[in-house]
Amino acid sequence: MKNEHAHMTECAAEAARVARGVSARQLEATATPCADWDVRTLINHWVLYTSHGMEHRALRTELPEELIARDFTADADWAERYAAQLDRAVAAWADPAVWEGAIGTGESASPAADTAAMLTEEIALHGWDVARATGQEFRLSDAAAAYVLGTVEKTAALYRQYEGFTDEVDAPGASGFTRALALSGRDPQWSAG
Repeated sequence: MKNEHAHMTECAAEAARVARGVSARQLEATATPCADWDVRTLINHWVLYTSHGMEHRALRTELPEELIARDFTADADWAERYAAQLDRAVAAWADPAVWEGAIGTGESASPAADTAAMLTEEIALHGWDVARATGQEFRLSDAAAAYVLGTVEKTAALYRQYEGFTDEVDAPGASGFTRALALSGRDPQWSAG
C-alpha cells in the first residue's frame, strides 16, 4: 500500500499541476484525445471521478447527484478547487485500512486496492488527455509510470468491454507511460494542433 499510495500521490500532484496550466480560453476547445468529449466535458469528468469520486470510494459512500450534474469549470478557480479536492482524496487513502476489504456491493464489489489502482490510472490517463488537449505534458517518474502501465495491462480488456478504452494503438518500442497510453487506445503522438 505504501508504494501504491506514493504513486497515487504523484499522479494527483501532476494532475493538479496540469489543471493549473489550463487557461479559460482552452476550456472552449473541442479537440481532445477522447473523441466524443470537448475540453470542458473531459475536465468535468476528470474532476468528478478522480477527486470527488476517489474520496467517496475511500469513504465507501456514493457520489451525490449534485456533484454528478455539476459543471466544475464554471468556477473561475476550478483548478485550485480540484487541487484541494485531490489533496483530500489522497488523504482519504492514506490510512492502510482503507486499502483493505471491498468497495461496492454484490457483483459490483471489487477489492479496495484494485479500485485505488484504477482511480490512479484514471488520474494519469485523463491527466494526459487534458495535458495534450491544452498543449502541456503529463510527466511521471519511471516507478509511477510502471505502476500505471501494470494497472492498464490488468484492466484493458474490461475497460474495452465497457467502451472505456478503444483498441490498442500501435506504438513499436513504447514502454512505461507511453506504452500505457497506447494500450488504453490513446495515440501517444496525438496533439490538438
